[in-house]
This record gives sequence, C-alpha cells and structure tokens, in this order.
Amino acid sequence: MKLIELAAALDCRLAGDGSINITGVVGMEKAGEGHLTFLANPKYAPKLKHTQASAVLATQAVPDIATLISGNPYLDFARALELFYKPPTPKSGIHPTAAIASTAIIGEGASIGAFVSVGENVVIGRNAVIHPHVVIYDGVLIGNNVLLHSHSVVREFCQLGDRVVLQNGVVVGGDGFGFAKRRDGSHYKIVQSGITVLEDDVEVQTLTSIDRASVGETRVQRGAKIDSLVQVGHGCVVGEDNIICAQTGLAGSSILERNVLLAGQVGVSGHLTIHEGAIVYAQSGIGGDVDANARVSGSPAFDASTWLRAATGFQKLPELLRTVRELKKKLT
Repeated sequence: MKLIELAAALDCRLAGDGSINITGVVGMEKAGEGHLTFLANPKYAPKLKHTQASAVLATQAVPDIATLISGNPYLDFARALELFYKPPTPKSGIHPTAAIASTAIIGEGASIGAFVSVGENVVIGRNAVIHPHVVIYDGVLIGNNVLLHSHSVVREFCQLGDRVVLQNGVVVGGDGFGFAKRRDGSHYKIVQSGITVLEDDVEVQTLTSIDRASVGETRVQRGAKIDSLVQVGHGCVVGEDNIICAQTGLAGSSILERNVLLAGQVGVSGHLTIHEGAIVYAQSGIGGDVDANARVSGSPAFDASTWLRAATGFQKLPELLRTVRELKKKLT
C-alpha cells in the first residue's frame, strides 16, 4: 500500500514522500524498510533517530522521515494494523462434531467449531464465531457478532451482549464463593442463584473468571475491557469503559463506576464503590470507597502523589533511625 493511500485510509495528513510502499506496521526498534511505525509518547522521540522504518505516525512532522500526522498516533497505529493483519475467518456453519441441543436457536451466519457444546434453550445471535471446545450451558442468551475462543465457558442462564469477545479459558458465571459456617465449623454452600451479564462490546482476556451472583446479578457494563487472570466476584458491577489489568481481584459486591482504571495486581476488598474516572495504581489494596477522578496507590491505598513521597521517605527510614539514636545518646 502506498503511503499516500494509507494516509487517506486513516484520514491523516501526509508530510513527505507519499509514493513509499508500506508493507507492514512494526514497533520502532524492529521496524525496517517498508514499515510504518508510531510515536505516541514524546519521550521516545530520540529512538526515531535509529529506526529503520520508512514512515512514522506522529502528532507533528518528524525531520528526515515521512510522517502521517495524527491527532492520536496510538489509535491510528491500531487502525493501520487492521489494514495489514487479517486473522483467519472461520466459515459459517456447524461442525459435525458439535453437540447442539434441539431447543437451541442459532442465528444466521454463525460459525460453530468442532466439539462445541450448546445446551438447551440457548439463543445465539447472528454471525457468532464459536471456536472448538467452547461450552455453553442451558438457557444462555448470546447477542450478535460475538467471538468465543476455545475452552471458554458460559454457565447457565448467563447473558452476553453484541460483539462480546471471550479469549481462551474465560469462565463467565462460575459459582460465586459463598459459604455459611455451621456451629461445628464446617461450611454450607450457598446456592449461587443469580446470573452474570456482559453487555455490548465487552472483551475478557484469557483465564479470567467472572462469577455469577448468589442472588441478582454480576454485571460488566458496555465497553469494559478485562485483562487476563482477573477475578470478578459475585454481585460486582464493572462500569462502562473500565480497564481492569491482569491479576486484579474484586471481592463480592464491588461497584466500579464508568471509566475506572485498575492497574495490575490491585485487590479490592468488596462492598465498596470506586467512583467514576478513578485510577488505582499497580499492587494497591482498596479497603474503602475511592472518590471520583482520584489517583490512589499503596496498600492500604491513598492519594498517589502522597504515596510517592511516602515511598521515597520509607527508603530513608534506616538513616533517620540512626540519626534519632545518635541524638538520643547526646541528650542522655
């Protein structure tokens, strides 16, 4: 594809030679002749001096290299990738080894792979792609244009909206972790009678578990993206356009409002609310409500800028202790 054609496809302004032939999209360090790369963060600008790429996506023209000028280089980098990488598209139809209940309704254009199991009274919308070894329990409702990868599981009566993506090994609607203690100390299992609902445009990465509610529902709202190895406990609400990074755990009845970001290995103690626009930094422990648009860090978490000062001070504690001991000796 000529660079001028790529500029038109991405609606970017071209600075430089538009006749360059672009054959792929590659990161700055590994890019070579014919490749398009991107500069989304100005601090990486010095690396452009060493790149072998033929062109770059950036917010302004870059000297000595053809540039596609973009208001959002990272987003346009993602859009450019789609022009050059086309994942395999399974053919529509039902594989002969799939086990489909007679009461299930499969929408037009669906592709059902080998050894898929679809239970009674399931409804699957149009153009679904369901890869081999997916298991869909009884009574599940699934929208249009979903993509379910191998070994994902959707448990009984749960619901997936349109364009939901489940990566490999995701479990939607597994039992919540609920037990009542008897007098003798043994545990009595609480029936998990609720469901899990994933709204439109939700994507869940590999080996993540989103539990069903004991009563009512667990809900992941429109556009939320959940990374690998995340645990969402029963009765939680994950808000619109949330980003939840890997190895995060939400205890039961946590409520996350819209546009919340939880970085990796965050722990949320449950029965609390993280309000709209909050950012929780990696390895933080959340034990209470978080204010809207707050930035918190640490365990227990508090204001991130204060935490940075405290973390810097923590490293100086041994020196401060020595100073205190010396002053104490002088005073006595």
